[in-house]
Amino acid sequence: MAAIMSEATHEEALSKAQEALARLVENGDLERIVHLARLAGAAQDSMSDEIVGRLAGMASDGLDLLDRVNRSQIVHALPTVSALVENGDLERIVHLARMVGAAQDSMSDEMVTRMAGMASDAMCLLDRATRTGVMDRLLAVAEKMDQEHILTDFLRCLAGATEEAAQTPAPKGGISGLWDLMKQPETQQTIQFLMLLGKHFRSCRLKH
Repeated sequence: MAAIMSEATHEEALSKAQEALARLVENGDLERIVHLARLAGAAQDSMSDEIVGRLAGMASDGLDLLDRVNRSQIVHALPTVSALVENGDLERIVHLARMVGAAQDSMSDEMVTRMAGMASDAMCLLDRATRTGVMDRLLAVAEKMDQEHILTDFLRCLAGATEEAAQTPAPKGGISGLWDLMKQPETQQTIQFLMLLGKHFRSCRLKH
């Protein structure tokens, strides 16, 4: 009785296997499995001990690199790198690095020596200015000029004078032209301001 049941089960399993095999033949999967097996066999036949060693080394190096990346927590830098790529800053950094590399390649030993000497002289000058208090006085003057907008006013006046000079007719020349220019109140005020400036500067110098 057990033998009959075992034989029936075997026939049922064989029938299911035949049905599955028939479906594989119909949809082409059997042919694909055959091609895959041939490809795997060809790859196995073509792999020598040297190739196997190389693949093992590559796999080991890849795992080591992955471990280093994981331990260095470079994953936290990926959002920053993505932002640099999106806004184009990464490309600018690459161009800047290329420019610096080109400049470094074009620099001769003489240029490097000159630049080192200039840097040394600049550091000495800065040290002297700091020790003698010149730097503090310059900073105080610069701060005062910024507070009183002296430099801003000077640049604005320079731009206005340049624009007005381009539109003003050329002087007639001669004594009469100079006399007409001297009769203008603005000219007299300018000369008066320059005289006062010279007076105060002379007083400051005489004190020293």
